[in-house]
Amino acid sequence: MKVEVKVPAVGESVTEAVVATILKPDGSTVAKEDELIELETDKVNQVIYAPEAGKLELTVTQDQTVKVGDVIGYIETDHQGEAVVAEDKTSESTEEPALQPAKVQEELKPANEDVTSVRESKEDFIASLSKEKKPAESQPEAQKAKEPISPPSQSHSPHQERKRMSGLRKTIAKRLVEVKNQTAMLTTFNEVDMTEVIALRTSEKDAFMKKHGVKLGFMSFFVKATVAALKKIPAVNAFIDGDEMVFNSLYDIGISVSTEKGLMVPVVRDCANKSFADIEKAIVSYAEKARAGTISIEDMKGGTFTITNGGTFGSLLSTPILNPPQSAILGMHNIVKRPVVVNDAIEIRPMMYLALSYDHRIIDGKEAVTFLVTLKDLLEEPSRLLLDP
Repeated sequence: MKVEVKVPAVGESVTEAVVATILKPDGSTVAKEDELIELETDKVNQVIYAPEAGKLELTVTQDQTVKVGDVIGYIETDHQGEAVVAEDKTSESTEEPALQPAKVQEELKPANEDVTSVRESKEDFIASLSKEKKPAESQPEAQKAKEPISPPSQSHSPHQERKRMSGLRKTIAKRLVEVKNQTAMLTTFNEVDMTEVIALRTSEKDAFMKKHGVKLGFMSFFVKATVAALKKIPAVNAFIDGDEMVFNSLYDIGISVSTEKGLMVPVVRDCANKSFADIEKAIVSYAEKARAGTISIEDMKGGTFTITNGGTFGSLLSTPILNPPQSAILGMHNIVKRPVVVNDAIEIRPMMYLALSYDHRIIDGKEAVTFLVTLKDLLEEPSRLLLDP
């Protein structure tokens, strides 16, 4: 019995995918729930599993585009009989050449039976050769004249390597261009003294780890401070829909995660009601899923604001780009010890630059600056952010 292998629904608004990797080749014997194919969509990757055990018959190839609901192969659950039939056919085909001696005689015949007679004169023989030669010489020239002239390809350069752009990468590229073209994006900057956050984190990290089973990182401080700043400046947590401004009452914060397949932004839900431990656990879980390729579309839907941390790669300063339809994104950067003036004295402090990119159509400059100043004040006095609210 043949069981169909279909492309499953891979999320809202996703209608097609690309066959990224064939994990089990055509004709192989598979067990139920074996991984067969990895599909690549414009958002995440999806693995298709064997619905039953049996012999796999694939009807797709790598890099082929398929749609949701398409049949991409079959599982023959009763494949032993097929194998016997295949062996019988093979044995029959091996005997076939010995039964066709007549074909050997035919192959020995000259390809051109119109052989020039030896009784032709020398002049006739030379004339016949020239007649046969002219079409052979003119054919390539005529063919070249018909072929369009194309620019030389660079794909054969020994100093270049070309790879197919993934669906995820194409979607990222498309959205980045759309953001630049469809929003009035500006970036404002500030800096924060991380002395108190580092001190609090250092003093509490062991007890935090023992109690919650997860490390106390910097990101939970920024998420909690961001929620407080968003409550103060609601426009930063809003977005534009047509000619309306939509204000969110939830604080669902997207955290950018870099993977080999591109940037992903899983969303930590309802951060206003989450503790530091809840936030840290959610971030660790999403990061592991994103890098393993098991993150789902649901994990990345519905964010109201995004935080990206270029500091993990050593970035000192950058202008992050909006994550549509959101109207703002916060950029964290590398912590660097610098001389700063504290109470009229020069001290060496661990400093971080903050960047807020925002859509000027909905967020005014005053609101953007106030948001960053609020964030700065909370991080420089983190005792105002309760670890277990």
